[in-house]
Amino acid sequence: MLSVPLTDLPSDFRTRALHWGSGFTHCAYFEPNDLAYPAGAFDRLLAVATEATATPSTLTELREWLRLTPVAAPVCGFVTYDVKNEVEALTSNNFAGLDWPHLHFFQPETWLHWRADYVEIHGNATGVLEAILATPIPSPAPAQVPALRPRMPKQEYLKAVAAIREDILNGEVYELNLCQEFYAEQVLLHPVTVFLQLNEASPTPFAGFYRWHDHYLLCASPERFLAHHPPALISQPIKGTIRRGATPIEDEQQRLTLLHDEKERAENLMIVDLVRNDLARVAKTGTVHVPELFGLYSFRHVWQMISTVQAELQTGADLVDVLLATFPMGSMTGAPKIRAMQLIEHYEYSRRGLYSGSIGYVWPTGEFEFNVVIRSLQYRADTGYLSFQVGSAITYDSVPEREYEECLLKAQAMLEVLGVTKV
Repeated sequence: MLSVPLTDLPSDFRTRALHWGSGFTHCAYFEPNDLAYPAGAFDRLLAVATEATATPSTLTELREWLRLTPVAAPVCGFVTYDVKNEVEALTSNNFAGLDWPHLHFFQPETWLHWRADYVEIHGNATGVLEAILATPIPSPAPAQVPALRPRMPKQEYLKAVAAIREDILNGEVYELNLCQEFYAEQVLLHPVTVFLQLNEASPTPFAGFYRWHDHYLLCASPERFLAHHPPALISQPIKGTIRRGATPIEDEQQRLTLLHDEKERAENLMIVDLVRNDLARVAKTGTVHVPELFGLYSFRHVWQMISTVQAELQTGADLVDVLLATFPMGSMTGAPKIRAMQLIEHYEYSRRGLYSGSIGYVWPTGEFEFNVVIRSLQYRADTGYLSFQVGSAITYDSVPEREYEECLLKAQAMLEVLGVTKV
């Protein structure tokens, strides 16, 4: 291991490191943006590998792979929304323009771990510092993005919301998270440059950049899916969104509006109950509790209502046990979860892919941290396909036009970075 004081490094070291890392076939970067967050945020971590050897493609394979993988390094990976089909008897038949593997994990050859005052370079560290410092930073160039198109036209989205309200009235579900895709084809962009612009426009505690071959995820997520800081197992669902105010007085009015919005509180509480039930399947009896309900947290563009659910993990339970009990995250499905996922498949036009999935890392100690992949761009450099998805929770009290506006609010930072004024 090489340890380098941050004072000995140039101010653009992180930018150079990410440009260097993005040249590898497998690259995972996790960015906390130095934001305060209950139970902490991502560690700042950059992990890279060339063509990986046999890696898991199912949860069953993941358990064996983690058992056999040497514990000298963290493992990094992603789980797509379609892993739901392994957890439950479900299918995914909608359009897929991205074609990620269902899940992928790798053990890095080299990884950088930022601390408060220094950065550690682990693994194959020979020449890495020199290579990073020599990495050029390309001149910023605007992404070449043709007009973004909705996979689901607005009128069809509004009709879907109305139909879901009928499903709720008929007792099918209590709440359903309906998402829609906006996409462009023949796009040329520099993934690292766009990620850094997105991170600047919308700094969040669970941001990340992920490369798998020609597939890229540029993620500005504010939401934690799961963390295991032994003995605590933590999930922090977000349900409830309102735009920030233009002045301090208006901003406080917006915060109070969200705090007292009965619809948003009901959405949040339903998902908290779902998460409590999920965690109870892998928790020690009597340990599931809610340290914070309806917490309000500000981000660059929005206020979010965030609750914390915590438990103690059962002795002997591993990451795969936890995923089987909790995936997909309730904040991205609705309740009850299985019926909600069946209806999601019926109403949505696109497969979610890595959207509504998770990226994260597992330390040799068994600690792990995974986010919820939202507020994210997905890009295929080989085909030029660019996509982002946004969604909102539909309840019986939902107003279709307001739900559509919430989707566009969540897309604001991504549209700004892409230089798109409307969709």
